[in-house]
Amino acid sequence: MQRTTLLWNIAVLALAAVAAALFTQHVWEMQPCPWCVLQRLIFVAIALAALLGLVWRGLAGQRIGLGLVLALSLCGVAAALWQHFVAAASPSCNQTLADRIVAATGLDGWLPEIFQARASCAEAAVKLAGVPYEFWSLALFMLLAVLALRGLIRTRA
Repeated sequence: MQRTTLLWNIAVLALAAVAAALFTQHVWEMQPCPWCVLQRLIFVAIALAALLGLVWRGLAGQRIGLGLVLALSLCGVAAALWQHFVAAASPSCNQTLADRIVAATGLDGWLPEIFQARASCAEAAVKLAGVPYEFWSLALFMLLAVLALRGLIRTRA
């Protein structure tokens, strides 16, 4: 697969994850917690990093875009794992690192329907098709990391 196609696929997958989260929030009323919202933000950042790799023509731009995708994907893996193993077990997840990051961007005020936490982590601990919701996110972050790593390895050739 060409690096440009790979970058497009990464951007589409990341934005599809946000679209799926919005669908489950607004149609199925699965309200997001701060860690859910942080993961949405990371998916948007991944899409932007992939687009940067596409806009910044040349091998250097692709490497930087893929490197950012890899780093952000690993942050997403950490956020999903933290949500599952730590935050979901806590009765309150207010003013956590996730809250502070999202608040620092101002996106929770600008786009509250997308980036505003509306549930505690314990309330948001739901399953989708029998799998904890954050594990779907975790799986996609891992896939994006593998795709980025594959693209980075191929840029050396």
